[in-house]
Order: sequence, then structure tokens, then C-alpha cells
Amino acid sequence: MIRTTVLRTPIGPLSLLEHEAVLVAAGFTDDPRELHSRLHPSLRSHELIGADDLGEIGKAHEAYFDGDLDALDTLTVHAPGPPIREGLWAALREVRSGETVTYGELAARAGLVRGARAAGQACARNLIAPVIPCHRVVASAGTGARRLNGYYYGLDRKEWLLRHESGG
Repeated sequence: MIRTTVLRTPIGPLSLLEHEAVLVAAGFTDDPRELHSRLHPSLRSHELIGADDLGEIGKAHEAYFDGDLDALDTLTVHAPGPPIREGLWAALREVRSGETVTYGELAARAGLVRGARAAGQACARNLIAPVIPCHRVVASAGTGARRLNGYYYGLDRKEWLLRHESGG
């Protein structure tokens, strides 16, 4: 079974899905079924069950939103996918709070040459926000400039998360 709860955060409801004490999905929606339907088939086959408390997973998220910006770093996640995507997600977890990277920089950190497009696709398919922090990836605007662009849950949430992590 996959246990789920919905946390109230400053930027709206955050659904958390846990399987065998491991976070398998997190996203800014009040409907955990939305995330469940997008899970890898190996996880989607498990029944979704509501829970009042997900223990350390919930506590870590609450701590993050209360200002402990490193609270999510130790959570164990399971996000199955193709090896390149899994490598990009692992590299993304190494991007610290307050830091941003471009898609090209993320690809380079994952050992991919000219992999900006693959990095973008990995962010688009990320089901464990903000633990796999795709909100920290920005577009290159040329000559070293950066700009905010796409975020599955909206640019307003991306901006809030980046401000939260930069102390602003």
C-alpha cells in the first residue's frame, strides 16, 4: 500500500505519498490521486490509503517550511525511471538551498555532455517536489544571466521556494 497525507503549507496543500517508509511522491496538490496516477507502474499498482501522519517524512516537510532548509536532504526517496533521468535527479538533490543551476549545469553535474534538454525533461517528470528540488533549476538567458521558467506547480510557487531558501 501507499500511505498518503496532505500538509498545509504557506503555498498551498502538499500531498505526500509514502511506500514502506520511503517517499515516492510529493507535490503541491490537495488530491494525492493526481500524483498516484503519475507514478511509475511498479508503484501505481499499490493501493492508496489515507494516513494522518507519515512520521519523519511529514516532520521533515514541516521543518523545511518552518525554516530548516536542510530538513529534506536526509529523506530517502524512490523515483524509478530511466538511468539518465535517475542520474539527473540524484545530481539535483546535490543542489543546495539558496543555489540555482541552469539546465546545462545540471546536466554537466550528472555527467551529460549537452544534456540540457534531458535535464528539462527530468524536471518535468519529477514527482517528488520539493525534495528533488527542480525549483532550483533556471534557464540560461545568455551571457551568464539566468531567468525563471517553467515549474509544474506554477512560477509563483517556484519564486516563493527560491525566496524562502535565500532568506527573503
